[in-house]
Amino acid sequence: MSNIPETGRTPRVTVRLVAIQILVFSLLLTLGGRLWYLQIRNGDEYTRKAANNHVQQVVHPAVRGSILDARGVPLADNETRLVVSASRTALMKEPDDGKAVLTRLAGVLKMKPDDVQDKVRLCDAKTPQPCWNGSPYQPIPITDEASPQQALQIREREEDFPGISAEPTAVRRYAAPAGSNAAQVLGYLSPVTDEQIKKAEKTKSPLLRSDQVGSNGLEHEYDSRLRGKAGVTRYEVDNLGRVIGQKESQKARPGDNVVTSIDSRVQAVAEKELAQAMKDARKVHDRNTGINYKADSGAVVVMEAKTGRVVAMASNPTYDPNAWVGGISGKDYKQLTGKNSNYPLLNRAIQGQAAPGSIFKVIPTTAAVNAGYDFDGRFPCTSSFSIGSQVFKNFESANYGSINLGRALEVSCDTVFYNLAYEQWKKDGGNKPRKKPADWFYKTAHQFGLGKETGIDLPNEVTGRVPDRQWKKDYWKANKDGWCKSAKKDGDYGQRLSYENCLEGMKMRAGDSVNFSIGQGDTLVTPIQMATIYSAISNGGTLYDPSIGKAIISPDGKKVTKIKPTPHGKLPMNAATRDKIDSALAGVATRGTAAWRFGGWPQDKIPMHAKTGTAEVYGKQTTSWFATYTKDYSVIMTISQGGTGSGASGPAVRKIYNALYGIGGKGGIDKKKALLPEPQADLPKIESDGSIEAQPLGKQFAVTANDRRRGAQR
Repeated sequence: MSNIPETGRTPRVTVRLVAIQILVFSLLLTLGGRLWYLQIRNGDEYTRKAANNHVQQVVHPAVRGSILDARGVPLADNETRLVVSASRTALMKEPDDGKAVLTRLAGVLKMKPDDVQDKVRLCDAKTPQPCWNGSPYQPIPITDEASPQQALQIREREEDFPGISAEPTAVRRYAAPAGSNAAQVLGYLSPVTDEQIKKAEKTKSPLLRSDQVGSNGLEHEYDSRLRGKAGVTRYEVDNLGRVIGQKESQKARPGDNVVTSIDSRVQAVAEKELAQAMKDARKVHDRNTGINYKADSGAVVVMEAKTGRVVAMASNPTYDPNAWVGGISGKDYKQLTGKNSNYPLLNRAIQGQAAPGSIFKVIPTTAAVNAGYDFDGRFPCTSSFSIGSQVFKNFESANYGSINLGRALEVSCDTVFYNLAYEQWKKDGGNKPRKKPADWFYKTAHQFGLGKETGIDLPNEVTGRVPDRQWKKDYWKANKDGWCKSAKKDGDYGQRLSYENCLEGMKMRAGDSVNFSIGQGDTLVTPIQMATIYSAISNGGTLYDPSIGKAIISPDGKKVTKIKPTPHGKLPMNAATRDKIDSALAGVATRGTAAWRFGGWPQDKIPMHAKTGTAEVYGKQTTSWFATYTKDYSVIMTISQGGTGSGASGPAVRKIYNALYGIGGKGGIDKKKALLPEPQADLPKIESDGSIEAQPLGKQFAVTANDRRRGAQR
C-alpha cells in the first residue's frame, strides 16, 4: 500500500483533463471554422465545382460554311461520309496500347496497319507526318471513305474494336466545279492545336477541342466566319456515370458562307492554259543551255482592273485539296512536301518571287519622267551599252536608233533604260554618293507598291524586294563573311563576284542601277504585285488591295456583309504620263514585241495593252513574264525557266482573253461563248433554308471526278 495520500494526485489529473479538454475544444473550433469557410464563406464556389464534377458535355460540331464562286457555285462545301475514328484515350487502356485493335481495324478498312497506327500517334518535333496534331482526347479520324459494310462490321463487333467509332459525319468537300482546282486559293482544314485554342480564348470565336480550322488559303483567312459555333449539350450524371437529367443545351450555329470574286469557269481555263503553256515550253530547245526549257513552275492572275478583285488565280504545280480531308496519308504528304515535290503547296501567285524582266519597265519610264526627262524626248537605242569593260546587251531588240520612251516600251529597248539609270546614278554621286541621293528609280518602285505586301486576303504573302541602298547595306552585313571566305580575284565568275562583294558589297554600283532599270539583278516581284500595278495603269492610277472575298452571307441568307474594294494608293504619275504609257502598251500589242501573239485581235472594240518580259537568272534558264490589260481585266502570267515572255506565256494569256470575251480565231466576237465579258456585279442569292441559287456552268464545263483528279496532277 502506498503511503501517498489520494489528495496528492488530484491536481495533476485535473491539469491533464483540462489540457485534453482545451485540445479537443481547439480541434473542434478549427474544424468548425474550416466547415464555416467551406460551406458558408466559399460555399457557392464549391457547390458549383461539385456540380460540375457530375456534368458531362457532348459537343455537336457546327456545319462549316461554303466558299462560293462569284456566281454561287460551291468551290468548297460539305458532304456526308462514313467516318471511322479512334479514341486514343480508350486505345491507351489496352495492354498493347491498342496495337491489336488498330491492326484488326486496318484489315477491315483494307489499309496497311502502319498507316493506321501512324494516324493516331501524336505530332511533336521528332515525329514526321502523318501524325495527329489535335487534342489527344478528341476522336482521331482514320478514314472518311468507309463503306456501309465496313461500318457495319465495326459496329457489330464492338468488343473487337474498343474505342473505334463509325458514324455519318459532314466532311469538307472541294468540289472542283468546271474542272477548276484552286487548291492554293482555297487551302485546307486540319485539327485544332493547343496553341490555337489558347490564342483564340480571348477572341469572339473561341475554339473547341473538336474543331477543325483552316490551315491555308481562304479556309484560313475567313476561318472564324466559316467555322460557325459548335453546339454543346450538358448532362447531369451520377457517380456511376449514368445520365440523370439534362442540365442545358446550346444549338450549333452553322458557319457563314463566303462569296468570292473567283469565276470557276475562268479559273478552270486559267489552270488549263498555264499547264499547257508549261508543257509546250518543255518542248522548246534553249540555245543558251543546250537543253529544253524546264518550265518547272508558274502562276497566272486574272484581276478586275477597276476593283482589284481576283477572278482567277492559278499556281503550278498544284494538288488535290481533298487529299487533306479526313487526315492526309504519309504517301500524299511526302508528295506534297518532299524534296522532289517542287512544293505544290506554295501559292506562286503570291509567294513566288522572281526578277520581272521587261514588264518592270513601266516603273523606270515613270521614274525618268518624274526625274525631269521628256517622255517624247529622243534617247539612243543601241545594241549594247558599256560601263568600263562591262558590256550590257540589248536582250529583246536590235538597234532602233533615236527613239522616245513610248517606243522604248514597245520594242523593249534595254539600252534606253540602261543609259537613263546610269545618268541618274552619276547625278546621285556615283561611287561616292551624295548625302541624300534622289534615287528616282528605287523611290518610284516603292511608290508603285513593290517591296511590300499588296494586302490580298490570303495568308503568307511575300514582299518581293527592291534592292535599294538600305537593302544593299543590310545584305552586305549579313553575307560579308561568306563572300570573303569564297572570294578569289582571278577565280570563276562566282568567286570573282564574291571578291567584289566582299570589298564593296555595301555600295550601290553602276551595274546595280543599270540592271535594276530593266527588272534584273536583285529585284524580286510576285505576280500579284504586277497584276496590281497593271490594273492601276488600266483604271487611271488607283492601286487596290487585291481581294478574293466579295461578301459574307449568313446561313439563312438574311444578313449580307459586302467586302468593298479598298484602295491603298495612287501610281506616282500624272494623267498625261499615264495616257502615254497606256498608248505605248497598246502599241506593244499591235506593233511591238507582243504583236505576233495578238494577230486578229479586235483592237477597235476591246483595246489590248501588253508588255513582254524575259528575266535572266544566274544559274537558271530565263523566266517568262507576260503582263496585259484591257479596260476590264489585267492578266499576268509567269513561267519559271520557261523561255521568253511572248514565246512561252503569250499564247496562254491570249487564250484566257479569248475565253473571257468570246473571241474567235479570226478575231470575231461571239457573245454567247464569252465567259465573262464584263466583271460579275450581282451576288448569288441564298434562300432561308440554306439552298443557293447558283448559275449553271454550261455543258462545255461538265467534268468527271477522274477529270478533276487528273487536273490536280498536272
